[in-house]
Amino acid sequence: MLGLIPIHDDNPTRRPAVVNWTLITINVVVFFISPISPIDVGGDANTPAGFCRQLAFFREWAAIPVELLENDPLDVTAGPPSGDRCVAVRPDYHKIPALSVLSAMFLHGGLLHLVGNMLFLFVFGNNVEDRLGRVRYLLFYLACGYLATYGFALSDPASEQTLVGASGAIAGVLGAYLVLYPRARVTSLVPFLFFIPVWLPAWVVLGSWFVLQWLYFQGAATAQGAGVAYLAHVVGFAAGVVLIILFGGLRARRPPPPPAWYYQQR
Repeated sequence: MLGLIPIHDDNPTRRPAVVNWTLITINVVVFFISPISPIDVGGDANTPAGFCRQLAFFREWAAIPVELLENDPLDVTAGPPSGDRCVAVRPDYHKIPALSVLSAMFLHGGLLHLVGNMLFLFVFGNNVEDRLGRVRYLLFYLACGYLATYGFALSDPASEQTLVGASGAIAGVLGAYLVLYPRARVTSLVPFLFFIPVWLPAWVVLGSWFVLQWLYFQGAATAQGAGVAYLAHVVGFAAGVVLIILFGGLRARRPPPPPAWYYQQR
């Protein structure tokens, strides 16, 4: 996620964002135990065998448009290397395409991909969770991820490109935040100002992010080599704008009740 880089928002919450922190933790742990990790336990990440192992891993756990829309997993996956390519072999696993959308939400194509996504989720997710509550926030997050992934699949139904990353779900969180807190102050680093931190309203930060994703989508549907779909960002953001209303996010929440000692002292 390029453009303005948010690092903090002036928007306190009423309680700890347990679900948001859990999502961040799962994403980080899954990345570092996956073959794409820079501390890959296999020790062969930069070899042909390591590349084929990574490709086979994504074939098994990533979302693939043609599989999703036909509800039928591919009958080949990546095997051992042979020259400059991986041998096609029959998979020794049973893949359920609809569930691959869920697993793909916790996979990333590289460390920068992970850090960028988790930074946005850290800054904006806690307030959306605070507004929706923990259960509704989790359902909202997953729904945005599913809509974003299937939205991209519909744009290229015959594609065998592996799609990974939490970007679609997080884009939904950004859309929700924009609806709920457009005037919240967000401290952001501005690349063209030598990364000087500035205060900007959320509508500027998130609006510029959405425009950037749309422009990227118009130029290229997916980020090369990362399996991250710009269209999924756009669809996820739009889904977040709609779903935050359907999930009751615009209803004002009552303040928390005073603690028991408040009544005792009075």
